[in-house]
Amino acid sequence: MNPAPESPEDLHATITAPGELPEVLPLLEEFLRDGEPLPERFVERVRSSVERGDLYVIAASIAGRAVGVLTLAPRPSFALGGTFASIEDLYVSPAYRRLGVGRTLLSRTRKLCASLDISYVEVQVEPAEKGAKEFYTSGGFEMEEEVAVMSLSQASSGAENSSTS
Repeated sequence: MNPAPESPEDLHATITAPGELPEVLPLLEEFLRDGEPLPERFVERVRSSVERGDLYVIAASIAGRAVGVLTLAPRPSFALGGTFASIEDLYVSPAYRRLGVGRTLLSRTRKLCASLDISYVEVQVEPAEKGAKEFYTSGGFEMEEEVAVMSLSQASSGAENSSTS
């Protein structure tokens, strides 16, 4: 088991540069893919999105080791007449939960959104995830009862899922 941080100063959240993605992506692979590596073409697409500012990957680290990650996708909103963002993923390694890592990621995200003039941030939470709902509510998020998420699955050409370039 990894040691807990000795003090809050040991915990830092930073915006991940494209070249630093290999240090952070394993956390998302652990969380979302049961450790299965992401396809190379997808990693390249993520890297390009980060370079363009279409996607932000925020990493929380302790003593230089990534222990949490949050992905933020800003987009234009015609309704707002400005930019909004969605938190696509937030993951903290189990050994580092309840130590302020998630809150540190949210705090860094708020600062980033302020610097980008983003006034609205959303996140989707599964109905059964009571802990996630409580976490986001304690961070200032509010439930939008009138909103339903609808989705459409489509067949993929497989090009992005290919493990070779």
